[in-house]
Amino acid sequence: VQLQASGGGLVQPGGSLRLSCAGSGTILSISMMHWYRQAPGKKREWVAYVTPSGVVKYGDSVKGRFTISRDNAKNTVYLQMTSLKPEDTGVYYCNRAINNYWGQGTQVTVSS
Repeated sequence: VQLQASGGGLVQPGGSLRLSCAGSGTILSISMMHWYRQAPGKKREWVAYVTPSGVVKYGDSVKGRFTISRDNAKNTVYLQMTSLKPEDTGVYYCNRAINNYWGQGTQVTVSS
């Protein structure tokens, strides 16, 4: 079972990135899927979730800038991030709520 997170990188403030979380050996469509992030020296922070029926919710710090979505045919969940700020910097992790599977994380750095 694997959750492969990808799409991170270095971006300037105000820029955009799209993260992907692809499932291998596990079906993502049946579970609530979360994105979390962890900045250096800080606790892991919840970012967003999407339910199997498509209901979404966001943390206050990303509301209006990030969009979570899922493509069940590709067994993948996405996090579209826009208007990025330096405080969005961190390692982003996807999580499958059922069985509490975690991806390995992808680094996002927002800096000029």
